[in-house]
Amino acid sequence: MSANGGTKAIVAALLANVGIAITKFVAFLLTSSSSMLAEAVHSVADSGNQALLLLGGKRAKRAATPEHPFGYGRERYIYAFIVSIVLFSIGGLFALYEAYHKWSHKGGIESWQWVPVVVLVAAIVMESFSFRTAIKESNHVRGNQSWVRFIRRAKAPELPVVLLEDFGALVGLVFALFGVTMTLITGNGEWDAAGTAMIGLLLVAIAIVLALETKSLLLGEGAEASELAAIERAVTDGPEVERIIHMKTLYLGPEELMVAAKIGVPACESAHDLARGINAVEARIRAAVPIARVIYLEPDIYSVAAAEAGTGTAADTAVPQPEAERSGG
Repeated sequence: MSANGGTKAIVAALLANVGIAITKFVAFLLTSSSSMLAEAVHSVADSGNQALLLLGGKRAKRAATPEHPFGYGRERYIYAFIVSIVLFSIGGLFALYEAYHKWSHKGGIESWQWVPVVVLVAAIVMESFSFRTAIKESNHVRGNQSWVRFIRRAKAPELPVVLLEDFGALVGLVFALFGVTMTLITGNGEWDAAGTAMIGLLLVAIAIVLALETKSLLLGEGAEASELAAIERAVTDGPEVERIIHMKTLYLGPEELMVAAKIGVPACESAHDLARGINAVEARIRAAVPIARVIYLEPDIYSVAAAEAGTGTAADTAVPQPEAERSGG
């Protein structure tokens, strides 16, 4: 993902949510609508989430240290996980509590009755612009993937998080508008409570999806199938390597991939020739997959007998010599 694209989507969402939160709080103070309060708190939580994403992106750019030799790229995953917790606790659970409280009191909207409708319609317009920006920036990196696959497989967490938040915000606004409108029509505050409950359930569901997807990134994900295929072709596309004995990959951050492989190499006359061949392989890997920035290649001599035994390398099947022979005695 383009870091600039993610930042642009976050800033657009942050500006929209700050403005929306202010108008919703004003509407709540005038009408005492629980849907308006739930939506106002939701917008505050979203604003805080976008600030967390910006902070995580900034901290992830720190240079590697002896204590963290692979850098801080995964810090973006940590802050995205915190976002899911904030959305669940402050947004979702508060909305459910407010729905329960409103259901117990069942009061209708008795003053400034037109305010919540106007505020919600305006909020839908502003949120739509933010959602449009997130979609536009995501399309730059989504390719031919479906939206579900993009959210599940994206290694950079910012755009999927903003997409889900904006989507949840738009649907939540529709729920709030439904609850407020039905309360104005019927005079029954239970509709307002129902709209608030739907907002809470929606936010809890989105928070759970975000937490599960971010957990996978925190645990460590390997390269995609297309990236693996490109790396394998790069390794074997030359005389320096006969085959890949085994290989593992790991994302150290959204834009940094580690590749570690044991490779079968032909016999060579000197260590200089071996090192030159490995350097050539590394160059091909970086050309094929530019985010493969950390590469460890271990050369070995491939053995068919060892492969049948399950080890793959000639050194593992070498017959030990008697001690006297090894010492020259």
